Parts: sequence; C-alpha cells; structure tokens
Amino acid sequence: MTDPRQSQSIFTRGAVDLGALAARNTAAAQRSAPSDTPATPAGANVIEVTEATFQADVIERSLTVPVVIDFYVAGSAPDQQFSPLLVKLATESAGAWVLARVDVETSPRLAQMFRIQNIPFIVAIVGGQPVDAFNQALPEPHLRQWIDAVLKAAGVEVEQPEDPRMLAADDAMAEGDLEAAEAAYRKILDETPGDIVAESGLAQVGLLRRTDGVDIAGALGAAQAAPDDVAAQLLAADVEVLTGEADQAYARLVALIRRTAGDDRETVRKHLVSLFTVAGPDDPAVAKARRALASALF
Repeated sequence: MTDPRQSQSIFTRGAVDLGALAARNTAAAQRSAPSDTPATPAGANVIEVTEATFQADVIERSLTVPVVIDFYVAGSAPDQQFSPLLVKLATESAGAWVLARVDVETSPRLAQMFRIQNIPFIVAIVGGQPVDAFNQALPEPHLRQWIDAVLKAAGVEVEQPEDPRMLAADDAMAEGDLEAAEAAYRKILDETPGDIVAESGLAQVGLLRRTDGVDIAGALGAAQAAPDDVAAQLLAADVEVLTGEADQAYARLVALIRRTAGDDRETVRKHLVSLFTVAGPDDPAVAKARRALASALF
C-alpha cells in the first residue's frame, strides 16, 4: 500500500478546512459547556467525538498521535459489523493510534464538512490534516494494511502482531500436513494478494512435495552423470536448496539456462524463480542469482 500522503484521497485535498471548523467548534463549546468540562482522557484508544470536542479530541490529539475517524450511524449495519473491527484494531495498537467515532446524525456539521454521502466513512488525521480516507467496509487484512500505511506516513514504528493465519499455515507445514498448509497459504493470498511470506510458504510446500522420499545422494549423482538432463538438474537443484546449498542450486540452473533453448529453457527459468520465492526477495543470494539469470537470458 502506498503512503497515504503520496496518493489521492477520496475527498478533494484542501476541501476540508479543519482549521475553520476547529475555530467554530471551540466557540460553540465555550458557549454550550462549562469551562471546566474535561476533554476525553488522552490515554483512551477509542473515543466518542462530537462537534464540541472535535478540536481537542481530533485536531489537537493528531499533532502527537494519528487519529482515525469512524463516521457512523448508530445501529446501522456498518456500525454493527465494521466498526467493531476498527475498535479491535485500535485496542490492539496499544496507543499507536486513536479511533475517534463520530455519529453523523448527532454531529451533522462534521458530516457536512467531510462531504459524507454514505457510511462507513473512515478518515485518517495526522498533524492536524486529513491524509487519507475510504468509504467501504474493508476486510481485516486490507484494513490492517491501510492503518500500517497511515502509521508509516506519521513516522510511527509499531511492532506487528503475529498473523494467526500464518501461524496456522506454518504449523501445518511443520507437522507435514502439506495439503492443509497449501490451503492455508492460498487462503492468505486470496485475502492479501502479493503477501511475500505466504508466497514463500507456498513455494516451500511445492519444494517439499517434489523432494518427498528422494535419495539425496542419488539425485545429485544422477545430475552429475547427465548434465543436460533437465529433470535430473531440476531435482538436484531442489535437493541443494533443501540441504542449505541454495547458491549451488541457483548456479546449477543458471548454467543450464545457458545450455538450453525453447521450452526446456523456459521450464528451467520458471523452476529457478520458484526457488527464489522459497528464499524470499531479501535474500542476498537471490539478488546475486537474479543478476546472473538476467545475464544468461539476455
């Protein structure tokens, strides 16, 4: 997900004049509330906000911690189904960000200022300014990504909790239940396309299936005896990755690509890329092998 500060929001930038709104709200609060009325406690992660408390609870608070506003209608489907997810994530954040809930029916001026036409309507406020917004009920993985991007934009570093979906998938693979592991990793990728950890896990499942019951010494010996046998070389590369010799596996397949053409060459290339996925994109050996692959192909 891109940095919210660098992308267009669903509202026109500059159209929401929070400064003018804050001034009016402050004046209204002074007229309607006793001077000693306390603001919502600063330590709360989930707060109810009105037009009178918007200045203190959202604008001023956002100068020190990101504030996510949830515009809702009490008793509506989004309030009952989506808002609880926001509350859950705000509670889990341990104060890294604050969830400010605004009932649009009791705070119509706020709804008007943000040009709200439907709910849910979620706005992130950082440093007193709106940085991003959306107006649909996102699934939890996508909502987490959006919040992470908001926190990154605000310069907040947060330790990410372990993903229970990933733990379940990893446990299944550790127990040798490759079917369950594959199903779990695929489900994660359906929900969070491009998740590099799930992609790596799925590639590892494939590697374990291909090498199940293989005689390691026999596979390496067969590859040495038949250097141009594509199947033998692919299996030998799998064995090398499995036994911690990934550098040798990559070099083996890059060399084979140099000696092959057509469908055989493409088969070897795809296999090599799948082994890169097992290791993940940040592995230095993968970066080096990718450069060698590019050289062999072009």
